[in-house]
Amino acid sequence: MSPSPQDLIAQSFTLPHGTVVRNRLFKSAMSEALGTRTGAATPELARLYGAWADGGIGLCVTGNVMIDRRALGEPGNVVIEDETHLDSLTAWARAATRGGTQCWVQLNHPGKQAPKGLNKENVSPSAVPFRPEMQAFFPTPRELTDAEVRELIARFATAAGVVKQAGFSGVQIHGAHGYLVSQFLSPHHNRREDAWGGTPEKRRAFVLAVLKAMRDVVGPDFPIGIKLNSADFQRGGFTEAESLDTIRALAAAGIDLIEVSGGTYEAPAMTGVKAAGGAAEAPVKDSTRQREAYFLAFAEKARQAVSTPLVVTGGFRSLQGMADAIASGAVDFVGMARVLAIEPDLPNRLLAGQEPLQTVRPIRTGIPFIDKMGLMEVSWYTGQLKRIGRGEAPKPNESALWVFLKFLAAQMGLGRKKKPTRLRAS
Repeated sequence: MSPSPQDLIAQSFTLPHGTVVRNRLFKSAMSEALGTRTGAATPELARLYGAWADGGIGLCVTGNVMIDRRALGEPGNVVIEDETHLDSLTAWARAATRGGTQCWVQLNHPGKQAPKGLNKENVSPSAVPFRPEMQAFFPTPRELTDAEVRELIARFATAAGVVKQAGFSGVQIHGAHGYLVSQFLSPHHNRREDAWGGTPEKRRAFVLAVLKAMRDVVGPDFPIGIKLNSADFQRGGFTEAESLDTIRALAAAGIDLIEVSGGTYEAPAMTGVKAAGGAAEAPVKDSTRQREAYFLAFAEKARQAVSTPLVVTGGFRSLQGMADAIASGAVDFVGMARVLAIEPDLPNRLLAGQEPLQTVRPIRTGIPFIDKMGLMEVSWYTGQLKRIGRGEAPKPNESALWVFLKFLAAQMGLGRKKKPTRLRAS
C-alpha cells in the first residue's frame, strides 16, 4: 500500500553532512524587520521562531540577516559582523531550534537592491541602474573594487562562524532575488572584466568563494545551503542554463541543500506577481497551477543534473500537492513562506492529514500604482510576523489599504525625528 500524503511529508531526511531533518516541510525566508537599531535580534524574533518550531516545521530558514551594517536591505535587519550581539542571537537560536527543529540563518548583502536613503551608498558588481520607473526608489550603485569583493567574502565567513557559535543549526547563502550574490551571477548586473566577471565561470567565482570561506570557518559537518534563482526573468539576466551550471558547480563544492526560486525586485517571479515596466512575467502557467509549485519544472532539470538535496518554495496550496512533489523525486523538501505568516501551526495540521485553513492571496490596496509594483506584499506579511512576535494572533483578512495607510503615517512620523533612527555607516 502506498504511503498517505501526510506519511510522505512526515519522513525524516538526512543531509549530506549527516544532519537529520525531522520532516519534509521547509519554511523559506521572509523579512521580519524585527532587529534593533543596532542590528541585534529581539525577543520578538525568538517568540516568532518559537511559534514556528512549536508549529511543527522541519527546517526553518530565517529572514535575511545582513553581513555589513553599512549595507542594509531594509530597516530592522539583524546584522552579524562579529560576536557583539551573540547573547541575543543565542536566545533566538534556542527558541528557533526547540523540539528538534533545524533553523538556519540566511546570510545576505543587498548590493544595489536597497532603497534610497537607507545606506550611505549602494554597491554592486557593476554600476548598473534600475529600470527607469524604479530609479526614484533605488539609487545607481557604485562598482565594488577587487579588495572590497574579497572583504565581503570574509564577512560572509565571519557571520557564518557566529551563527554556528550562537547555536543555530546551519546557514543559507541568499543567492537569489536580485541581491548581491545574485547580482554577481547575472550578466545584466555584473559587467566586470576582471576575476569576478566577464564569463559565466568568473561570475560564479564569488558565490563559490563565499561557500569555501564559510566552510573553512564552520567545518565539514555544519550545513550550508543556498537559495538560488532558476532564472532572473530579466532580459540579459541569469538564465536557466547558467543556473544549472551553477548548481553543478555548487554541488561539486559540497553545498548541502539548494532552494530553487527566481526573479528580482524588477521581475518578482518568486511572488507570482507580474512585474511592471516590461520585465518578464512570473512563470505561473496553467500547468504550474495544477502542480502548484512555481519552480518545480526547473527542479526536475536540476535533479537530473545533481543529487544534492533540493527544495522548491512558492505555490503549494494542498497536502496532496506537497506530497506529489516529494513523491516525484524532483524535490526533497516542500517550501512554504507567506502562508506561515497567517497560519504558523500549519505543519502540524499537514502532518495530521489536514488541509490548510488559510490561502495566500494577492495583497491589493486598490491604488493601481502601489498594486502594480507589488509594494504591499512584503509590508503586509511583515506586519503579520510582527503580530506573532508580539504574542498576538495573525489577521489573515487585514485590509491592505489600512496597512498601507499605517505605513505612510509611520514614515511621516519618522521623517520628523532625528536621523539616528537608522544604522549609521562605520
